[in-house]
Amino acid sequence: MNIEELRDYCLQKPGVTEDFPFGDQTLVFKIGSKIFLLIGLEGGNRFNAKCDPERAIELREQYDAIIPGYHMNKKHWNTIYMDRMLKRSLIHELIDHSYELVLNSLPKNQRELIPR
Repeated sequence: MNIEELRDYCLQKPGVTEDFPFGDQTLVFKIGSKIFLLIGLEGGNRFNAKCDPERAIELREQYDAIIPGYHMNKKHWNTIYMDRMLKRSLIHELIDHSYELVLNSLPKNQRELIPR
């Protein structure tokens, strides 16, 4: 998977927006006002995604391409390397998981505004 495919996959999810709140080199995807994925435009071979803390540990132990989130809360975020032999289906699953975690953390009145 490359950065363009990742971007397309994220933007097809209901209610997702993209932004550059940390400068023009970090593309951020949000649901509501909360971030669920970040990717650096330089290199573009890895991204940060939110993850359930227990699952994050399991993934890190199972895959060399998944490490604690770079510049993020390492309990809740993973850095995922897209160019290290991870199956596309796993990358999609990790993006979906992050999206759902953040969506479910939104207040009910904000969640209700997200088309499904």
